[in-house]
Amino acid sequence: MGSEVRAVSAEQVALRDRLIDAGHLIPSGVDGVYGHSAAFEDLREALGTRISAEARTRGATRLTFPPVLPVRQLEATGYLANMPHLAGTVFSFDGDDAAAAVQGTRASAHEDWSEFQAPTGVALMPAACYPVYPALARRGPLPAAGAFIDAGGAWVFRHEPSTDPARRQIFHQHELVRAGTPETVLQWRAQWAQLGLDLLTGLGLEARLDRANDPFFGRRGRLLAANQRAQELKLELLVPIAGPEPTACASFNHHLDHFSSTFAITGAGDDPVHTACLGFGHERIVLALLARHGLDPDRWPAEVQDRLGAPR
Repeated sequence: MGSEVRAVSAEQVALRDRLIDAGHLIPSGVDGVYGHSAAFEDLREALGTRISAEARTRGATRLTFPPVLPVRQLEATGYLANMPHLAGTVFSFDGDDAAAAVQGTRASAHEDWSEFQAPTGVALMPAACYPVYPALARRGPLPAAGAFIDAGGAWVFRHEPSTDPARRQIFHQHELVRAGTPETVLQWRAQWAQLGLDLLTGLGLEARLDRANDPFFGRRGRLLAANQRAQELKLELLVPIAGPEPTACASFNHHLDHFSSTFAITGAGDDPVHTACLGFGHERIVLALLARHGLDPDRWPAEVQDRLGAPR
């Protein structure tokens, strides 16, 4: 069974075209891959600064990682079994002079040259929280209070090409991760679900919180998705952007002991270690703001500009 094909509405395509005409999106020729205007990036960076400031005041430690991770780490997470349709791995040339010449000729003619490529051992980052867990494990047992990590607005890749401007193949996911006792982690997720809701509604967006599930693959994936919803392991903040349904602009995930057992994250005592993460989609939130308040941020309500720290 393949992955679900998501229908794209005329309203979503129309919004994409308006954003391109306004210069906010720069098309690459590949669906779901865009450049951005300076105004778009200013908004995205201001949003990231605001999220990091909220996390820092609540005790977060900042860590940064590159947009690739070792394939062995990706394999350990279960992502390649559960969502193989979204994964991207990095290949590079592996051949001699003759192979390089053939590859170059084929590439110039836009013909297939993939036979000369071999795996490099790294994959494109599918979720910005993934490198956090082995990094926590390397520190040894967690302190009694656990750990709270701000991984920032990192680039992530998911092979999901679309003409919907809110569905990207490459985008920024602002990831926060909490590790600790089950009670601590659940309390943290509930707190941040409310903080996220307050943040988006404070920016004038019509956000609401709902249960959700990851886009698991195939027949087994449908069972995983049903179980995830039943246990309320994933919550999403849904915001209207364009189209008949609202778009998920942030997610709040409780992993139970999946990552702590996978990467051997231990606690200060005998209590089990759970983890949770939340991810704010930078581009989706900026798109929601542009759709809501107009394509000229200088004419947005003063309160919205002030909350983003935008100069006026």
